[in-house]
Amino acid sequence: MLIYLFRRLVYAIPIALAVGFVCFMLVQIAPGDPINAIVPADAPADVVEQVRRDYGLDQPLPVQFGLWLWKVVQGDLGRSLATGRPVWSDLSTAIGNTLMLAVAASLLGFVLGCVLGGLAGTFRGSFLDRAAVGLAVAGVSVPHYWLGMVLVVLFSVQWNLLPAMGAGPGGSSDWAWDWEHFKHLILPTVTLSVIPMGIVTRTVRGIVAEIMNQEFVVALRGKGLRRWDVFLHVVKNAAPNALAVMGLQLGYLMGGSILVETVFSWPGTGLLLNSAIFQRDLPVLQGTILVLAMFFVALNLLVDLVQTALDPRIKRA
Repeated sequence: MLIYLFRRLVYAIPIALAVGFVCFMLVQIAPGDPINAIVPADAPADVVEQVRRDYGLDQPLPVQFGLWLWKVVQGDLGRSLATGRPVWSDLSTAIGNTLMLAVAASLLGFVLGCVLGGLAGTFRGSFLDRAAVGLAVAGVSVPHYWLGMVLVVLFSVQWNLLPAMGAGPGGSSDWAWDWEHFKHLILPTVTLSVIPMGIVTRTVRGIVAEIMNQEFVVALRGKGLRRWDVFLHVVKNAAPNALAVMGLQLGYLMGGSILVETVFSWPGTGLLLNSAIFQRDLPVLQGTILVLAMFFVALNLLVDLVQTALDPRIKRA
């Protein structure tokens, strides 16, 4: 296991460099001038050039990339062009809020997906199977930002049951572990959970259906084991693959919640990226994208390690 972990960590180094290069270049080639976020439109040309030199934007792109990468290695993501604050100070709070939302949505989608997929795979061809597949297809087909707006109209505007904006009362961005703040988490969690629910449902259904037809399951039934005991053996064999799917969905939700967070004004990385895009705030864009990408790489590594620990077949391989 230690050799496998070391090998994966070595593989992560070129991935991190490639991700950093792609993040830097994609932001650089985007239209617009980041200096416009700092100086007014009627600023004198000498002031604009001085600001450009102060932020190192007058250097060639390879030099800018090298300087930025060296600072990143030292833990410095730079300062926001719009606010002047360190990028990490805003990013740390946003990551915590996004991680909380992504974990809640992943858990809800994973639990619902496993239940629906397990029942559909066990009772193939039944009405329950068709209903579960229909929900799965609807979950991956409906745009989650549209679903979020529908939930806001119903639960916030029409019925006045749940708040629609912010992470706390009055649209606050501060989080506290009480019911008033948890109510703000419900609608975005449900909105984000439909896609992983649909994917996990279809994945688990296929895995369970395949396992149910294998010889060891037939042998267990022939020995007279109860249906519940047979189902537990099926769950043990399906768990590693289901866990891998859940890990990938958590990574996708961390980086793909920008529209949902914008709809609900949830103070996470999605809302931070959205504001940075409109403000052309390069340090915030580069730092946020890089951290999210590296989180996805680390999460994949963690899922692989847990999957290896749970599945003896992977260990032998």
